[in-house]
Amino acid sequence: MRRPAASLVAFAALALALLGGGAQAGDIAPHERRSGRTFMAPETQAMQADDTTNPGMLWVLQGAGLWDEKAGTSGRSCAGCHGAAEAMRGVAARYPAFDPASGKPIDLAGRIRQCRSARQGAPDLARDSDALLALTTFVAHQLRGMPIAPPKDPRLDPYRETGRQIFTTRMGQLDLSCANCHDDNWNQRLAGSAVTQAHPTGYPLYRLEWQGIGSLQRRMRNCMIGVRAEPFAAGSDDFIALELHLMQRAAGMAIETPGVRP
Repeated sequence: MRRPAASLVAFAALALALLGGGAQAGDIAPHERRSGRTFMAPETQAMQADDTTNPGMLWVLQGAGLWDEKAGTSGRSCAGCHGAAEAMRGVAARYPAFDPASGKPIDLAGRIRQCRSARQGAPDLARDSDALLALTTFVAHQLRGMPIAPPKDPRLDPYRETGRQIFTTRMGQLDLSCANCHDDNWNQRLAGSAVTQAHPTGYPLYRLEWQGIGSLQRRMRNCMIGVRAEPFAAGSDDFIALELHLMQRAAGMAIETPGVRP
């Protein structure tokens, strides 16, 4: 029988230690909500705060170029329909939103893909592709400093509830839920790293571990792998429902895109 990797054994042991102490199950009180930035080392916080050192700004610049670039059979650019980037202020703060065409929620990256295919007649951009991440980061960056404002759309309520159930349901061989770490033990440490409250204020964000920009779904996929669960498919209804719940938990918190994390 193949032995588990040492890092996985350490993860399991520390996870069990976390669950043995700290706060008990329950939502984070509004006055205790904290951005993941506040858990980072001062050097990482400084890197995020300075646009000249924040590596995520490279994707913002790439996205700005793509925004003005004509594409597809329509020969139109994003700017051709939406105008200057400033017109997008407030947009990303409301996603995921209900999409009447599909009859279910759609996230910001999904909307960009939809616009490219339906409006521009351009080739699809794969989930987590560099170009899609650049456009998503560029649009979300326009909202930096604005509050997350989930839509008050009753059509989203069943999906938000699904996301809440996913967040609080134990999964994987380690039998842990998202809430076990991010609601119950957010003031602890795991394998030397801070356990944050999982508020999606900085996505897409640059992770030093990835040496690149990444989506919220990529981070959630990593967490599922960490507890040895089968990750949801990229862009799946389950991931978007979970994203809806996370945005609701973070309602009113300021957007920081692009964030920087270890």
